[in-house]
Amino acid sequence: MRIGLDFDNTIVSYDSLFHKVALEQRLIPSDLPPTKLSVRDYLRSQGKEEVWIEMQGYVYGARMSEAEAYPGVFDFFRWARERSIPTFIISHKTRHPFSGPRYDLHEAAKRWVAEHLHNAIESLIEPDAVYFEVTKEEKLARITRLECTLYLDDLPEILLAPGFPRGTEPLLFDPENHHAEVPCARVRSWQELRTLVERRCFHNR
Repeated sequence: MRIGLDFDNTIVSYDSLFHKVALEQRLIPSDLPPTKLSVRDYLRSQGKEEVWIEMQGYVYGARMSEAEAYPGVFDFFRWARERSIPTFIISHKTRHPFSGPRYDLHEAAKRWVAEHLHNAIESLIEPDAVYFEVTKEEKLARITRLECTLYLDDLPEILLAPGFPRGTEPLLFDPENHHAEVPCARVRSWQELRTLVERRCFHNR
């Protein structure tokens, strides 16, 4: 078993952070639901697509350290490490935002991983098992080269892409059930992912 994991909106949740930043900038009403999608949809409804694009760069760059992991992420990494299950972070994002200040988004994400997943207290993933690619094609190629048994992502277009490796099982992370129609296996929490991996690794022997 070799597990590949996406990063943004799979390991890291940005819901509360986008809501916080939008409130700070007085861009949304205070009663808007505290989710990234609610902030995005509201700004677009107000004709503020460019504001939304620039906010993404700001959050993923300058404010990345404030982002939170989804519940159960750290427990999953500990569990996998204790059982010597190879685990990789394989994500893709542009190096710099499309507009606004030119934050280094890869370095910001790597700092988050360093602080939360391999810091002085414990090491939950090796630094050389973390990959941030620039394009979707490079991400798919990395999943292929690492020969992942399964790969978890929140984006159906990655899992259903023609270049997705045939030897890897696509697994959709869909906590809010936004993609019920997508024809692939899904999990709604990190505990559910752990249960699935445990069943595949240890119950089928």
